[in-house]
Amino acid sequence: MIRLVFRLTALVVAGAIIYLVVTFAQVTSAANRDQARRVQAIVVFGAAQYNGKPSAVLAARLDHTADLYKKGYADRVVVTGGKVPGDTTTEASTSAAYLVTRGVPDSAILREVSGRNSWQSLAAAAAILKQRGLAKVLLVSDPFHDARIAAMAKELGLEAYVSPTRTSPIKGTTESKYLVKETVAVAAGRIVGFRRLMGVDSRVKGVQSGVTNG
Repeated sequence: MIRLVFRLTALVVAGAIIYLVVTFAQVTSAANRDQARRVQAIVVFGAAQYNGKPSAVLAARLDHTADLYKKGYADRVVVTGGKVPGDTTTEASTSAAYLVTRGVPDSAILREVSGRNSWQSLAAAAAILKQRGLAKVLLVSDPFHDARIAAMAKELGLEAYVSPTRTSPIKGTTESKYLVKETVAVAAGRIVGFRRLMGVDSRVKGVQSGVTNG
């Protein structure tokens, strides 16, 4: 009996390791992929900002978004991200202002201003888009993020493609750590669902109260 339990435990552990290795390979593959194409909207994920000034990470995402918009990949851009205690403005508002300086018309920008993490922001952005009959999107973030945001978008009913920035300051060892972190998040999300993993159902309800249209 003890031998059987040991064998079963070993099989479970081996299966878990194989699952994580395969997921890591998929996360890494997604990080090296660019699916830029004509869509209905570009959704750019927020990152740190300092009193209206985007961090280097956020600026890299926004620069890539502006470039995609100018090349005609979409007529709409959705900027995302709320604010944390102490902030004077939201990530979305900072992103919108920055994009305007990069040649994106304010009238083309939709703002999701309530999200505090990737799931909340994307869930709220999906609601904004679906209200306008839009579902085909291009997701912009850092490369290591692509596998997870693509999986979340699928769960939210979006037809999503990814186009990561290549100018992010997150490189080398730091990027490798993020790839490992994303591997764990993707592996868990696929099993339990990203909505349940983030535990934000109640935060997504009434999302229109946190939306403004440029």
